Amino acid sequence: MSAYLQLRWEELGRFDRHLQLLLLALLAIGFVAMTSASVEHAASRYDDAFFFAKRYFFHFSLAFGLSVVMYLTPVDLWERTGWLWLLLGFVLLALVLIPGVGKEVNGSRRWLGVGPLTLQASEFVKLCVIFYLAGYLVRRRDEVRQSWSGFVKPMALLFAVTLLLMLEPDFGATVVTAGTAFVMIFLGGVKLGQFLLVILSCVAGAVAMVIFEPYRMKRLTAFTDPWADQFNTGYQLTQSLIAFGRGQISGVGLGNSVQKLFYLPEAHTDFVYAIFAEEFGIIGSLLVLALFAGLIGRILFIGRYAEMMGKQFHAFVAYGIAVMISGQAFINMGVNTGLLPTKGLTLPFFSYGGSSLIVCMAMVSLVARIELECRRQDGR
Repeated sequence: MSAYLQLRWEELGRFDRHLQLLLLALLAIGFVAMTSASVEHAASRYDDAFFFAKRYFFHFSLAFGLSVVMYLTPVDLWERTGWLWLLLGFVLLALVLIPGVGKEVNGSRRWLGVGPLTLQASEFVKLCVIFYLAGYLVRRRDEVRQSWSGFVKPMALLFAVTLLLMLEPDFGATVVTAGTAFVMIFLGGVKLGQFLLVILSCVAGAVAMVIFEPYRMKRLTAFTDPWADQFNTGYQLTQSLIAFGRGQISGVGLGNSVQKLFYLPEAHTDFVYAIFAEEFGIIGSLLVLALFAGLIGRILFIGRYAEMMGKQFHAFVAYGIAVMISGQAFINMGVNTGLLPTKGLTLPFFSYGGSSLIVCMAMVSLVARIELECRRQDGR
């Protein structure tokens, strides 16, 4: 037993240094940003300015424990049980839709109460989809590349997942999950004609969902000219842009944001990046952007390393995680800066949200495990 524990301890000590430093930097800056953005809201609602900061530490402790488990677990286990994780994902998405089981907030039913935790099912489903697709692309590699059946099967399952997500509704999670799946399938070698046909069909479907859903149409029209109705449909975006404008080059200073004083809704979740930009300016904004770019770049490098070592499942998982995190970060930052229509989606490691923090840390630890196994095979 002592030899086994010593081996486990040695494995923890070999955690990829680049990932470790980038993750710690994002977590530290994210905690400061979220705490600063949330103090006024927490003081007003809970009579405790550091309520969300305390909850963040609670979520971080759970995330750290799961991350250790993910790092110490051989990647082959996730490959063998991919179908089981997909089944679990379907169960979670179905449970949140059951009245009395799923929790409804602002018209959306996305959360499950588990003791003191409120878990967002879609966050965990993202990782389940990556596990299943990576295993499928390895097992059915030739079928995916040569026939329609190999392409249609995962598309059918993806359609079922997105349908359940839209019933919540969670348009942001739908876009990120579907986008990640498409990239993984494309990397799996699907024919370009088949891929483009499905992409165009999905784009047409997304346009239809926007046109026939009034609140999404309002968000789109507000995005094109938020100042035309700045106190109604364009309110969130205009307040976010004001935050960026006030930040200028070096920002107004930590804790000195005006927009977090109930001007900008969801300041500690969807718009935490705007508040950070107000307090730290374009310098701070670009630093965060550089850290995310470094993290995604490192994950892609590890994915390529796994591919060179002949570990196809490991590579697909790493690529999927890179796309998942980068897509979510891009959409959140795009919404904050007015590049994309307003959509509720958290910024990884920054926005308040236990499920997002737990899953994102687990993903990075899984990539570190992939790097460790590749390094072992490489004799390093």
